[in-house]
Amino acid sequence: MNKRAPSKLILSLFAVLILVGFGTFFVQLGGEHPERGWQAYHLNFLLWSAIAQGGLLFSMVMHLVGARCSQSMQSLAESFAAFFPLSFILFILLFMGREYLFPWLHYEHGKELWLNIPFLFSRDLIGLLLLYGLGLAYLYYALRLKLDPEQQEGPLRSFLLRGKTGSDEEIAGYKKKMTILSVLYILAYALVLTLIAFDLVMSMEPHWFSTLFGAYAFAKAFYLGLAALMILSAIFYVGSDGESSLTSAHFHDLGKLLFGFCLVWADFFYVQLVVIWYGNISEEAIYVIHRVMLSPWNTLAWGLLIVCFVIPFFILLNRKIKSKPIPMIILCSVVIVGLWLEHLLLLGPAWNLHASSLPLGPADVLIFLGFLGLMAFAVASFLRIFPEFTPGTVEQTS
Repeated sequence: MNKRAPSKLILSLFAVLILVGFGTFFVQLGGEHPERGWQAYHLNFLLWSAIAQGGLLFSMVMHLVGARCSQSMQSLAESFAAFFPLSFILFILLFMGREYLFPWLHYEHGKELWLNIPFLFSRDLIGLLLLYGLGLAYLYYALRLKLDPEQQEGPLRSFLLRGKTGSDEEIAGYKKKMTILSVLYILAYALVLTLIAFDLVMSMEPHWFSTLFGAYAFAKAFYLGLAALMILSAIFYVGSDGESSLTSAHFHDLGKLLFGFCLVWADFFYVQLVVIWYGNISEEAIYVIHRVMLSPWNTLAWGLLIVCFVIPFFILLNRKIKSKPIPMIILCSVVIVGLWLEHLLLLGPAWNLHASSLPLGPADVLIFLGFLGLMAFAVASFLRIFPEFTPGTVEQTS
């Protein structure tokens, strides 16, 4: 096993996080407020699924533009697809908490033809199946391209390498298929994440709508994916003792892209609300009022703007900071936590409008850590099975 591949001890630590987080979730379900457990589950499903979806998107975009300088990071980005099967299962389990999550189940809202549980879960299930199917198909050809036919240890590697010859014609065929799948995934990414945003976030207040909400959701997912990729890349760089193929130039380039989507997220966050504010249509403005003017949500809204935009904006203006792994790990961790709370801002008032304080407690943090452990375990297991995808282990060829 390559020394840069995650060890069994690291996997065990992630497994402990999973047990603690999901143990807390089940304890919450058996307590006085099971709705709090399902709401935390819902928030984290959206957050960590978006990270995986946006993370893999980076590899596809780099593949389409032929960016050779980012090949090490492309391989790491592809490891996020290991979370796709888990995300799919988590979505199916979300059905069990429907009574606690969708306020429109308990009153007439006039949109029953579209907002009903069987239709909602069916269309979202099909959408995720399409998105994840395209992503895993892309990963299959990426694996076929990068794995050495001489190293077929284990049934999974043997299956993936079955029939591979390594000829130039075969490699060209893999790259062509990856290009086609990349285009299809990008289209599905925009459509499916828009659908998920409409159904699992915007529908919580069925009388409110925003035509920009879908674009806001998939831009945010890419912002999250870039932040997670930066953390993963920095961890491997710090632990490589100077042997990694990653360089400060890689971090600088990824930092510039992160800076760009910091601006995109902030622009969509602001534009979406300010247009509603100036339109002053009562059923639209009330959505903004609940989140920007009413306590405790107003404090959270301004805090998010600072954490997810103001702080990253001024830090990422500095060229040297973007090239330093440790500061970038800290900054990107803050951004991910901030966008976790941003999901709370979007969904919280629909669930707990008249709360005197933010509905956050130790259980919410532990459930967050459980999902973090699940994501980390999936990615680390993938990199342990396929150490070729860790920076510097082989010459990248994609």
